[in-house]
Amino acid sequence: MWLDDARGHLVDWSTQRWVQWTGRRVSLSEYPWLEGPAGKPEGIGAKFFEAYAAEHGLQIVRGERSGLVRDLGCLAGPRFDPGAVDAAVADFYERTSEYELDAWSHWSGFFRPFGWALAALFSRRLQQLNVPLTGLDTSRGMTSEVMPLVDAARGEPVFNAWVRQMLATGDVIYAGAYSTCEIPNYSGRCVRVVFPLPNGNAIVMMRPVAHKDGSVSMVSAGDGFGSPGFYFTVRCGDGMVWARYLKSLRETIHVYSNAGDVRADHLLTLWGATFLKLHYRLRGRVREAPG
Repeated sequence: MWLDDARGHLVDWSTQRWVQWTGRRVSLSEYPWLEGPAGKPEGIGAKFFEAYAAEHGLQIVRGERSGLVRDLGCLAGPRFDPGAVDAAVADFYERTSEYELDAWSHWSGFFRPFGWALAALFSRRLQQLNVPLTGLDTSRGMTSEVMPLVDAARGEPVFNAWVRQMLATGDVIYAGAYSTCEIPNYSGRCVRVVFPLPNGNAIVMMRPVAHKDGSVSMVSAGDGFGSPGFYFTVRCGDGMVWARYLKSLRETIHVYSNAGDVRADHLLTLWGATFLKLHYRLRGRVREAPG
């Protein structure tokens, strides 16, 4: 049910009120790590970042080799040594635009109805966070585009957008803005991913973990507000947002080198129970020689 141009759909407006009633009202000037692209009530879609760039005086850079992070060295800290990371794994994070992705998904049986409900109520309509429900969703592959958004006046990167779509349906799997930041309750920099949503966003703060075999895990789990983990925000004007930390929702992305490919295992849990596993094969693109 559509309410009006400001509130959007009833289900979205209701979710935003949940964030307001259960979260806290904070100033983005005091909590800059909660700043990020917010969507409009109509939805998100594949062209969100083009519209966002035009509205905010940013320039989209296409055709250049770009990664989710400029280099893993920017995450160096007392709890993460980028020098221990396998070169192939580091290359994926630093040159993500040069990789093609194949994906397989597995929903735990108990949570499968939740996945279908999420798709029916939110994801398909908003064209955002369309987690594959079956292997058929990604059987024909997916697109993967990484686009740096640059402050046109200063020539400085603001964030890198990563947009993925299913080739079979054209549905947006997700549109996320990647950057790094510091947060109060973690000693080091985190990878921050902002997923625009109507009148706000979902923000995932991931702490990096280097393993002895050269692999890397990005972990969004913590003890409370100001820690790595999941946040939902709703704009309330004058540089303020309602922010809700979801301690019960946790995520681990393990990226490793395997037989010449880079692989990733993506695990999501709710209240300690695994509800979704995603597996990726990440292959370097074959580019034609010039001329």
